[in-house]
Amino acid sequence: MFALIDCNNFYASCERVFNPSLNNQPVVVLSNNDGCVIARSNEAKALGIPMGAPAFQIKQLLNKHNIHVFSSNYALYGDMSARVMNILSNFSPELEVYSIDEIFLKLEGFNLYDLTQYGWNMIDLVKRSTSIPISIGIAPTKSLAKVANKIAKKFPERTKGTYVIDTPLKVEKGLKWTKIGDVWGIGRQYQTKLQGIQVTNAWQFTQLPNEYVRKEMSIVGLRLQRDLSGIPTLDLEEVAVKKNIAVTRSFEKMYTDLEDIRERVATYASKVSLKLRKQNSCCQIAYLFLHTNKHREDLPQYANGISIRMPFETNSTMVITNAAMTGLKRIYREGYQYKKAGIIVMGLTPDTQKQLGLFYNEDPRHKVLMQTIDRLNKNCFDQVKLGAQDLSKVWKMQQNHLSKRYTTRLNELIEVKV
Repeated sequence: MFALIDCNNFYASCERVFNPSLNNQPVVVLSNNDGCVIARSNEAKALGIPMGAPAFQIKQLLNKHNIHVFSSNYALYGDMSARVMNILSNFSPELEVYSIDEIFLKLEGFNLYDLTQYGWNMIDLVKRSTSIPISIGIAPTKSLAKVANKIAKKFPERTKGTYVIDTPLKVEKGLKWTKIGDVWGIGRQYQTKLQGIQVTNAWQFTQLPNEYVRKEMSIVGLRLQRDLSGIPTLDLEEVAVKKNIAVTRSFEKMYTDLEDIRERVATYASKVSLKLRKQNSCCQIAYLFLHTNKHREDLPQYANGISIRMPFETNSTMVITNAAMTGLKRIYREGYQYKKAGIIVMGLTPDTQKQLGLFYNEDPRHKVLMQTIDRLNKNCFDQVKLGAQDLSKVWKMQQNHLSKRYTTRLNELIEVKV
């Protein structure tokens, strides 16, 4: 059996943990630079706030209903996610953290357990320890656990947050209830194709001939069909080493000056280098891009990118930043107002398998220096930076509705008045 645990309206729930006055109030969370709606409380959904809506388009609606708006606080969300996942890891030794608010547990050897009660135990412990509400779906396969989770979340009064699919009848009822567009792994393209042959729910999908599914949806679709039918096909996945790593951000305002853009690109290069070191990888190619605001049709438009090959494989912030600066000089053009830049590192290899060059090799002191800087930044909140970076600013995102980082900053601890 598999259990899928999903944190309910996770970002909004994190905001409520440290501000109980938000309970039962409509809450929305915006994306980077306060762009689009990426999370909504149930109350906000009931008021018709659409997912992905640009904030400026629904400003009147937000004001009309006194909806509480927050900027993305990833420091808080990431820490709260780690706490929830750590608690849930005590319920099974086999797990897969699927996203920031979802985790699969493999319940192998739990035949004598009351799985519904086991799910309620998880809900109770997570709620008491973090105040984050969760929903749990338990079923023989991962795909069916997704279906069970949707049922648990849709009917909380009846399920009390946990639903177990453990009989053929429950499988059939659950699949008939699930619309084909809501099936895990069915994208919009396949949804349209299946609806064209009158397949409108998950049960009808499982009744299609295997040959048709394999022909139209490849082996991936066939595995999904088998998994939905109750035949375990999709197992827990190990965290894969990324083949490319990217750091891209829109600026909080449009820049024309090269020095301002240099500072942003240096910060992005520093972040991507840290990500490389965290997964013990090196790169030899960095791709840098820069473009104007495509939504401002009244302004001159320009976009360009460049690949920079370094003379050796590296994860040194200094080497990658220097390469990025070289690329920026070549693609920057005066007279434009730039809105976004990004850096993508490619050709990744394990740092234990670096190919030594005949003429050029990295300064061996860089490795020790990077380890020291990473350790200092972990303890000093990213205060050690390159000279090209702005010491007083982090990311420079537009975050006009940012809450405090209650769990990761001593100077932002919650204040209790007595």
